[in-house]
Amino acid sequence: MKNTDNIPALMADLGKRAKAASAELAFAPAEVKRAALEAAADAVWANRADIVAANEKDMAFGIDKGLNPAMMDRLLLNEDRIQGIVNGLRAVAAQDDPVGEVMTEWDMPSGLHIRRVRTPLGVVGVIYESRPNVTADAGALCLKSGNAVILRGGSESFHSSQAIHACLVEGLKAAGLPEDAIQLVPTRDRAAVQELLTMTDYVDVIVPRGGKGLVGLVQREARVPVFAHLEGIVHIFVDKAADPEKALRVVMNAKTRRTGICGAAECLLIHKDIAETLGADLIRALLDAGVEVRAEGLSVDGIVPATAEDWGKEFLDSIIAAKVVDDLDAAIDHIRTYSSSHTDCIITEDDAAADKFFERLDSAILMRNASTQFADGGEFGMGAEIGIATGKMHARGPVGATQLTSFKYLVEGDGTTRP
Repeated sequence: MKNTDNIPALMADLGKRAKAASAELAFAPAEVKRAALEAAADAVWANRADIVAANEKDMAFGIDKGLNPAMMDRLLLNEDRIQGIVNGLRAVAAQDDPVGEVMTEWDMPSGLHIRRVRTPLGVVGVIYESRPNVTADAGALCLKSGNAVILRGGSESFHSSQAIHACLVEGLKAAGLPEDAIQLVPTRDRAAVQELLTMTDYVDVIVPRGGKGLVGLVQREARVPVFAHLEGIVHIFVDKAADPEKALRVVMNAKTRRTGICGAAECLLIHKDIAETLGADLIRALLDAGVEVRAEGLSVDGIVPATAEDWGKEFLDSIIAAKVVDDLDAAIDHIRTYSSSHTDCIITEDDAAADKFFERLDSAILMRNASTQFADGGEFGMGAEIGIATGKMHARGPVGATQLTSFKYLVEGDGTTRP
């Protein structure tokens, strides 16, 4: 057990170990990394009782801390969710290895042959809250992409993350890879986060995964480059040409399937032409499902009048803002004003309206006639994700193994000289 009294020394040690491990991982064969992930998946399933027991400690901590039901749901691990972790590890293991992939190649008149190939970033620092499955997702994706990773989980998921991390280390050992390739900060002390954000000698990129407070802190104080993942202020616009049955199915799933995830719908925009018909039906369905609806421009029994603070708010709870808008242009203007550039959706059978929605908005993910709860790397075929990047540099949208690589140029000649 590492000494957690001296946080700067502790974090520097983790950094040195991670940097050394990353040098080995950079050229680890694809089949070895795959074997490590398969062995980790086996270990997670074999140790599921221990993981559930650890999670029970975290759930008790969450209750004492006063976490709301949505956050408690994010924290919960049961056998089904552990099976999901196992499936995610196996899915990442089965993917093609991105390291060494030739992205493009060409010949120059000078006689040079040039290849641009994928290469690991080096050491990734991941700071996350509540959801303990991120421990497995982040560890797996960093390993697959040849990166060492330093994981700093939330205080709520402290015991669960330790139990899952132990399984990842089992996988590394089984495959003969350095155990320091996946390290977990062994303390709840927030000073560890401050240290991680400034470890420019060891860490190449920081990925924050959590609420606005965490991400804002990271963006303000990090000296290491950051893949930003801001709030999921997710909008759904129900167009006048929406299919009623599709609209009901999509809106209900997008809001109520899991209210505490970043892909949950937070604002419903309704075209004025259908406000008193389909719009009212949608609102009543949400109310019947126990969702508090804070609305403007609607007259349905049970709604709460919306205030200015309800627009652009990530509720992460059984609450949704709703507004009647004049047309598609008004919906686009509202989304441009209040969106966090995470995920936004249109429900319509009008191809021209959908094309305009896709063309005029610039969120990382834009959807048509599909639940925004699909805003997830696993659902995009990435096996898992380390987060959803809402910035525009390097990685955008779900960050999977491929997005955790950079590239280098390999240039070959034959005694070639420049005149």
